[in-house]
Amino acid sequence: MAIGETASRGVRVATASLAATLLAITGCTTALEPMEPGSFYRIAADRIGGAPGTILRSEQMAGAPAGTSAYRVLYRSTGLKDEPIAVSGIVVVPEGVVPDGGRPVIAWAHPTTGVANRCAPTLTPNVFKQIQGLPEMLALGYVVAATDYPGLGTPGTHPYLVGVSEGRAVLDSVRAARNLAEAQASGTFAVWGHSQGGQASLYAGQLARTYAPDLKLAGVAAAAPATDLAQLLRDDIGTKGGKVLTAYALWSWNRVYDAPLGPVLDPAAKPTVDAISADCIENLGEDLAVARLESRINTNFLHGDVTEIEPWKTLLAQNATGGAPAGAPVFLAQGTADETVRPQVTFQFAKSLCETGTPVRFDWLPGVNHDRAAAVSAPTAVEWMQGRIQGLAAPNDCRRLPPPPNVASSG
Repeated sequence: MAIGETASRGVRVATASLAATLLAITGCTTALEPMEPGSFYRIAADRIGGAPGTILRSEQMAGAPAGTSAYRVLYRSTGLKDEPIAVSGIVVVPEGVVPDGGRPVIAWAHPTTGVANRCAPTLTPNVFKQIQGLPEMLALGYVVAATDYPGLGTPGTHPYLVGVSEGRAVLDSVRAARNLAEAQASGTFAVWGHSQGGQASLYAGQLARTYAPDLKLAGVAAAAPATDLAQLLRDDIGTKGGKVLTAYALWSWNRVYDAPLGPVLDPAAKPTVDAISADCIENLGEDLAVARLESRINTNFLHGDVTEIEPWKTLLAQNATGGAPAGAPVFLAQGTADETVRPQVTFQFAKSLCETGTPVRFDWLPGVNHDRAAAVSAPTAVEWMQGRIQGLAAPNDCRRLPPPPNVASSG
């Protein structure tokens, strides 16, 4: 049954299916609705001062994991036009003895939650449960910084899957952790992300040397990262969830880049795209069903191949993660049952990293789909990051990358 059928029952069944698909895409397994952003997230442009990572506002949060304290922070970052912007996030600080030089930091980069301002993880009641590997990271004495990304929580358009925007926000979350007195954080850090957050982590690694030379990057870990965006859209456009991710990108990039929708989007689908983009993953199915939207998102909601139409083709290539050294050793985890980020795409990305001389640890997750990739790989990823933070030699699978189960080894 297609999404958005005109019969009332059809709309409800289709949107319920869409919501279920999106849960699989994003790893969100609860239906807790985010709050609306309050005054904490709003600040006048002329008050966004200081260097990137400067804390503009902070408050202690309730519900932090036992033995820790957590702080919601509003910090200064840099927009796509190099302008000062405010970004929200959280910093979680473990108890215990602070090592000489301060506590290392791990920056978590979250998967897709939506593109509306209220889709920020810090606005959800279960924000701590969304950070994969949080207990393990805190047990090692690491400070954990988790950005919302620009435009989530804070006003403005979220630059969805825009690598430079995400990467800067991740790096500045580490700086914010250092600037939070209670954290007593050092400049040594690693980054760890899933899906959209995998892209963010990889971009943070690529940008670290030039954008944040004051920090010491130890390693980059990513589970099922969004790397080749054009291939991602081609693979997913025939699926319910993939069509929604495409809608998010169209809606966001139309505003961020002023990329025209006319050449790529069926006008009849625009109201549905706008409605989807106004809501968050957790509440998407419910809201569409209540609104009884009769527009349909089907395989014909785009004009031709968006990956071949300018300026979309160039923008997709511009935000791909391949072709540049990662800035530090890399850990990649990929589920073999992933139908969103296809195993072959991540495998090819790993090969491209190896060609830049980057040491790569590559782990296949047998039978694991997209939503479970970070949860399943988190213990191994955290152990790998611990080794990099300790300065141990990075394991390297580049001499013989383990191919996907259905791809023969090249020898």
